[in-house]
Amino acid sequence: MSMICPPYLKAGDKIAVVATARKVTPSEMDAAISTFRSWGLQVVTGMHLFGEENQYSGTDEERASDLQMMLDDREIRAIICARGGYGTVRIIDSLDFSTFEQHPKWIVGYSDITVLHSHIQTQTGIETLHATMPINFTDEGSEAAILSLRKALFGEALDYKTGSHPMNTEGYVSGELTGGNLSILCSLTGSPSDIDTEGKILFIEDLDEYLYHIDRMMMNLKRNGRLSGIKGLIVGAMTKMNDNAIPFGKTAEQIISEYAREAGIPVCFNFPAGHIADNRALIMGRVVQLYIAPDRVTLQFATEASTASNPARLLRILKPIFFFFGFFVFIYIVLSLISLFLK
Repeated sequence: MSMICPPYLKAGDKIAVVATARKVTPSEMDAAISTFRSWGLQVVTGMHLFGEENQYSGTDEERASDLQMMLDDREIRAIICARGGYGTVRIIDSLDFSTFEQHPKWIVGYSDITVLHSHIQTQTGIETLHATMPINFTDEGSEAAILSLRKALFGEALDYKTGSHPMNTEGYVSGELTGGNLSILCSLTGSPSDIDTEGKILFIEDLDEYLYHIDRMMMNLKRNGRLSGIKGLIVGAMTKMNDNAIPFGKTAEQIISEYAREAGIPVCFNFPAGHIADNRALIMGRVVQLYIAPDRVTLQFATEASTASNPARLLRILKPIFFFFGFFVFIYIVLSLISLFLK
């Protein structure tokens, strides 16, 4: 069944900026808020956007309250997460996505926001945007990332072409895109937020990890069957990798390449997404065409996806109605049988 595509934005729409993880300051958000307004959007901020609880932007309850309010507000057409860090997993189980399921909207972010991407894709079947966040809008070289976010939000075609990499494995595959930050994906294993990779194209990226951690996490994916059924692998930026005094002996790309080779799948490296300034927007849950050629890599997103009014969403709306109708029919039949018996 196709994933549900939230309505694309248009000038005049209202969007929200919330912090689900690490704290931020007003000056760190100013550039992004100004940019969103220049796109013709109205910007609403979470009540606790600039809150502080140690490293978090407020307590778990405050951060969950901000996100819940925006999920439930039908006037909000997109929720932009301010930054990553750590903390989204601490609130995910307290959120109610029932209104969001009936009235989908775009959820935007990366890194720690992988928790939301994975949970929403698995539990609701709604597309989300793995993309740059307000904290990154002033980064040098972020112009292409910001432009790709605008194009994705407003429904313009996404078609990326990038150079080759010596460890790429050629191939042409099509499938639904899933994944995100490798560390976060592994931390969700076995939980209700765990991803389903079967028949899909997996995207991974990471930051500031030890090389043996990368191997351990890839082994986690392998042992949990997350690599055996995928059609292809897209590896984004593996940024600021660390090594021990006794070297691990392989780069992050070499580690991942071995697992991809064992799985027998096409793989491309150094894709422009992840913890880099040129962090291109990826529609998680959308069907993509991935072409890995000797001299280039092309990633094209399907322009048409199931809209928020598709049969899947209609079924979600009608399901409780069918339940209550069936319940009353059952009661009527039981009462009728009792009446016949008493006669």
